[in-house]
Order: sequence, then structure tokens, then C-alpha cells
Amino acid sequence: MTNIILLGPPGAGKGTQARRLVEERGMVQLSTGDMLREAKDSGTEMGNKVAEVMAKGQLVTDEIVIGLIEEKLAADEGAGFIFDGFPRTLGQADALGRLLARMGQKLDAVIEMQVDDEALVSRITGRYTCGDCGEVYHDETKPTKESGKCDVCGSGNLKRRADDNADSLRTRLMEYYKKTSPLIGYYYHAGELFQIDGLAEMNAVGDAISRVLDQQN
Repeated sequence: MTNIILLGPPGAGKGTQARRLVEERGMVQLSTGDMLREAKDSGTEMGNKVAEVMAKGQLVTDEIVIGLIEEKLAADEGAGFIFDGFPRTLGQADALGRLLARMGQKLDAVIEMQVDDEALVSRITGRYTCGDCGEVYHDETKPTKESGKCDVCGSGNLKRRADDNADSLRTRLMEYYKKTSPLIGYYYHAGELFQIDGLAEMNAVGDAISRVLDQQN
């Protein structure tokens, strides 16, 4: 079993690489947002706690998130877990480490997908998706064959995210670096940090991640 954390700024492609690991290695992606939405509707004791907190518009505590992760770890004996969106603070990193140790598991690698900020801004601001089937396009690198029409499903419902503009993205990048910098140091000191080029071609990024994971086995 291999447990990893994927780190990278918004738009670096973490979701794409996580899906690849799920498909090719049978790993389980643990996305904080997905877990909270699933728990809210589950009717379990933990789920009821989540629903109550979210109904009040409050932030879900680290304790609750760790409890949800513990449920997932206990329920699945797959090939390992990909932690996506957690941890975000040093306190959460410590809590995750203690949980894994308590369950006889460990963190094998923290993979940081490094990017050049301006190149990332260019990548993201040109991005748009099909609102019907979810196919992703780009003005420069992957335009639709027929203007205004999805190549996959033929829909004309092509959309851009409102926050996929240069100013908004630079703000999101600054927030990411402010929150994540302590984690980079934390996992580097622990000898668990591996850094790869997040702006390389998608398959090259996937191959780099695979090499890191293969070294851990």
C-alpha cells in the first residue's frame, strides 16, 4: 500500500494526475470536498456532525476531517491513498501523521508539482470546458475543431470559470504559496518531499510521479 500527498497550485493538474493513479494503480483519491459532501448525506454519526456544521455555515474542524479520513482508511484495503486538499496546515500534517501511525500505515511520498507562475497563468486563462460532458479545451494548445462546438459530444455549451482570469489566478497563487510553504519545509525535513515539473506534458508528469512511487516500493 502506497500513501501519497499531491501538492501543487490551482491549475497544476493535480486532479488529472490523481485520476490517472486511480485508474492505473487502483489507488483511492481522498478529496476533502468530496468526503464532506458524501458524509453530509450519509446519515452516519460523523455525517450528521458534518451536516450540522455546514448548515450553520461554519468551517468543518480538523477533528472532523481526520475522523472522515480514518473512516476511509479503515474501510478500504486498496493499493493506497492519494490525499488531495489535505493537509493544508502544519497542525493538519501532524494530525495526519499520527492517524497513519495509529493505523499501522505511513506516508510514502509528498509530491510537489512545481510550476512557473506566469506559464501557469497563461495555461489557465486560456482554458474552457464543455458544460455538458466536461471535456477540457485551451485556446492555444487544444482548441475545438469547430468553433463553439465540443469535439466529444457536439454541445455548444462551452464555459470558462469566472475566476480563470489573470488577476484572480495570481491572488489564488499567492494564497496557495502562503499556506503551503510551511508544509514544503515540513515534509522536506522529514525526507518525504519529491519535486517534479508540473508544467511538463501530461504523460511526462504522470511518468515522473510513477518513478517516485516505484522508488518507494
